[in-house]
Amino acid sequence: MVTRRGFLKAGGLTLFGIGIGGVPSFMARAASSSKIMAPYRKNKVLVCIFQRGAMDGLMAVTPFTDIYLKAARPTLFMSAAKEKADKPLIDLDGRFGLHPSLQVFESLFHEKQLAIVHGMGSPNTTRSHFDAQDYMESGTPFNKNTPSGWLNRAVGLLGHEATPFQAVSVTSSLPRSLYGNHAALAIKDLKDFTVQLKGNPAGASVAAKSFEELYDQTSSSLLKETSKESFDAVKMLQLADVRNYTPANGASYPNSPLGNSLKQIAQLIKMDVGLEVAFAESGGWDTHFNQGTYNGMFARNVTDLSNSIIAFWRDIEMYQDDITVMTMTEFGRTVKQNGTGGTDHGRASCSFILGNNVQGGKVHGTVNPLAIENLEDGRDLAVTTDFRSIFSEVASIHLKLENKNTLFPDWHGNTIGVMKA
Repeated sequence: MVTRRGFLKAGGLTLFGIGIGGVPSFMARAASSSKIMAPYRKNKVLVCIFQRGAMDGLMAVTPFTDIYLKAARPTLFMSAAKEKADKPLIDLDGRFGLHPSLQVFESLFHEKQLAIVHGMGSPNTTRSHFDAQDYMESGTPFNKNTPSGWLNRAVGLLGHEATPFQAVSVTSSLPRSLYGNHAALAIKDLKDFTVQLKGNPAGASVAAKSFEELYDQTSSSLLKETSKESFDAVKMLQLADVRNYTPANGASYPNSPLGNSLKQIAQLIKMDVGLEVAFAESGGWDTHFNQGTYNGMFARNVTDLSNSIIAFWRDIEMYQDDITVMTMTEFGRTVKQNGTGGTDHGRASCSFILGNNVQGGKVHGTVNPLAIENLEDGRDLAVTTDFRSIFSEVASIHLKLENKNTLFPDWHGNTIGVMKA
């Protein structure tokens, strides 16, 4: 039985794919006797996608009837009128329109599997990417000294024994949201899953060393903390042929960091290794210049985002009742376009939430008319929904967590009804 005891504590071991080398042969032989325990099967899984760089929510989901937005964005505003645009916005409800590059989301929205929360963001008014991401991932927007991330605290509230794969980030390093005392893995690539000593100067040449040599390099105190049970994760993956994985239902993942991350998360779900919290990233959302409309930087980003998510959703069709996907971004963009065809750091943006247990087919939240008197600082879409009200509701209902005060300390706000009770 695999326990959480001491797995990946601070200063311990980071397991990830380094692109070279592989799992030592003796680990493969040992894996033949390893089995996944039945209690870990059919877990509820929360998949979080962080859009780093601050997505322009007003372009992703546009209040296209707003005359103030049209005036503020003379070259960036997009119409939903089919006779006025080669690629019009996709009219969702007569007021909001999806960017045409998010077309694959249209059916999910109308089938009520996809919900959108608009006007979401942080109560902290910083426009620093670093600070805003840190606050959102720690879940404490007015405290820089919080040692843990909100997803790590969610793992702690699950309250049961788990495999080493309970919380996995398919990234090169552990994100801030998974920092903390509870087990979490950062895996860059399942195909090259191996071992690195975190903070060890010899880490750069880790692939050239045997498992036994690596283990000998760990400090005696670390050995007491982690023990060789920490490497059961490697044994588990060795049981699966991850190199020859074929997605189900003809799902076609983009060959992008996000597409590859979600593809690997799908593999972990199907392998029944005990995954309950998964994390992936999407970059490139800082559209200061040449943002574009139906072509350009923004269109490429939302195409990758939506195509990656729809491929994942099709791939895990048999598991959809147990999966919820939620996107997040540190803040939005200015209502008014700048002089270089882009938008600058703003305040509120929007979030996409996908699952069979969401109140889908609706744009939740409040977006007031974008007249200057309704804008934050006279320039930004106002934050009308605290990100914690979304994250708390999604995580608590989907993962069946009870102590919301532990999940988000110092927050006592209301949920918004984006999930079915």
